[in-house]
Amino acid sequence: MSKASTITRFRSLESLARKFRKDLKGIQKRKKTLQRKGTTAVAENDFVLVFAHNGVGKTRLSMEFKNLGKNEEKRDTLYFNAFTEDLFDWDNDLDEDKDRRIKFKAESHFFDGLDGMGIEDQVRPLLHQYVDFDFRINYAAAEIRFFRNVTTSGIRRRLEDIKISRGEENIFIWCFFLAILQLAIEADKGQPYDWVKYVYIDDPISSLDEQNTIAVAAGLGSLLKREDNKLKVVVSTHHGLFFNVMFNELKGKRSPESNVDIKKKAYILHRLNEAQTYTLEDTSESPFLHHVAALEELRAVAKSGKISQYHFNSLRSILEKTAIFFGRQHISTCFEGLPKKALYARFLNVRSHAKYSVFESESITATDKKMFREILHVFLNRYAFRLTAVAGSQKPTVAPLPATV
Repeated sequence: MSKASTITRFRSLESLARKFRKDLKGIQKRKKTLQRKGTTAVAENDFVLVFAHNGVGKTRLSMEFKNLGKNEEKRDTLYFNAFTEDLFDWDNDLDEDKDRRIKFKAESHFFDGLDGMGIEDQVRPLLHQYVDFDFRINYAAAEIRFFRNVTTSGIRRRLEDIKISRGEENIFIWCFFLAILQLAIEADKGQPYDWVKYVYIDDPISSLDEQNTIAVAAGLGSLLKREDNKLKVVVSTHHGLFFNVMFNELKGKRSPESNVDIKKKAYILHRLNEAQTYTLEDTSESPFLHHVAALEELRAVAKSGKISQYHFNSLRSILEKTAIFFGRQHISTCFEGLPKKALYARFLNVRSHAKYSVFESESITATDKKMFREILHVFLNRYAFRLTAVAGSQKPTVAPLPATV
């Protein structure tokens, strides 16, 4: 249904990291002369999205990208990955089980200049989208303590030094990073984080449920699309739903009022047979390839019954692009010749209306879920998508490859 995607082989993660930097920075075309080699122009992009299964080397790739920007004491990349989470350690007070706190590694550049920046006031509104506890930061002691306000029999009191779950801890660290990212976006020369030129985010949602996955991806997309954001960003993930929400968030204009187009590249990364050889499949120019993961997600939620408003929007988006491929402008094209053609189109048009929150799931009726399953079943039966290519447990075999980079 679409032209073949471009697949390139890389010998190392370092060469992949250099490729991503070229995608973001761009390269001007240079003519070949007797003294120098010519170069092919590479368009500048705002974002690079990468989908890869666990075990491929995403975290190591993020570190290779970061290391390319280090020069003695200088650096240019703010990153979020497993090593970021390691900057925070629980002290559980094993003896008394009362004095609970998180210790953070204040010597890391990650925390440079935060004291006095009011980071707490930026973290809280982000954090309270997901949890109901609060926190205090003691920079001198390099520790964070958590508390919760509760009301019992009409009396409000504070529970100090509470223990939060592993999932809540991950959410806190993610929101802490987002607050720093906001500072980096807004930093003027001479302020903390004015050194940030690139941002590399690897798998921020490893332990979130589906609704929070959508919320995290949508929130990150909104932040990155800000018109004052001049930072170049790479986002890598093994999570099909997160990848597709980010793909759809980072397209079109920066805002409804903006004339600035978002420029991005999107890839699927594989490692061949556990070897240190990698293939990068460019999905940016293949209108349907990135939807393979979305369709696999839709098939999975249809089976589980955990259907949210986002899934209706995602299905309608896929139908729209399918119709455009056939030179039509209406999703009813996808059901040509079927008795329920008009019903399917009308249902998705209504169910995808802006009045429905993208995060809602409780208000979706059993009848709506049944119709969702029916439309998806009809669509998949009519059009042959190889759904295991991206989101399935088996990695696809790859066609003969071009020269290695």
